[in-house]
Amino acid sequence: MIGLDTNIIVRYLTQDDLNQAEQANKVIAQSIHHGEILWINQITLCETIWVLERAYKIAKNEIIAILHMLLQTQELKFEEHDVIWRAVQDYKTCQTVGFVDCLIGRRNESNECKFTYTFDKNASKELTIFHLLK
Repeated sequence: MIGLDTNIIVRYLTQDDLNQAEQANKVIAQSIHHGEILWINQITLCETIWVLERAYKIAKNEIIAILHMLLQTQELKFEEHDVIWRAVQDYKTCQTVGFVDCLIGRRNESNECKFTYTFDKNASKELTIFHLLK
């Protein structure tokens, strides 16, 4: 298994820097050709989503499509894949809660937390896994 950093994933997805995109494409293609599984941890995934939203101004519906595509790619392995899927489902239904907050709630839940305390009013309104402190 070989890990991928945020900048490799972003270059692969955006193809905006021709030199770096070519290198990212090549290393990913070679790894897959040699039967390697490519690992994406949750921190890297969160950074990737943040960069796509903030730097590239990619809309939420496109982010969701990208997440679906990545999560369904056989050659990619994700840290707590099922937890990420549940966070994506939450993200789809939430109007004001970002993907990272959805993932925080679902990770905590998967580690047997009854709920997660927060000061985030939106998260506590939209997701029952969060409880608001006032």
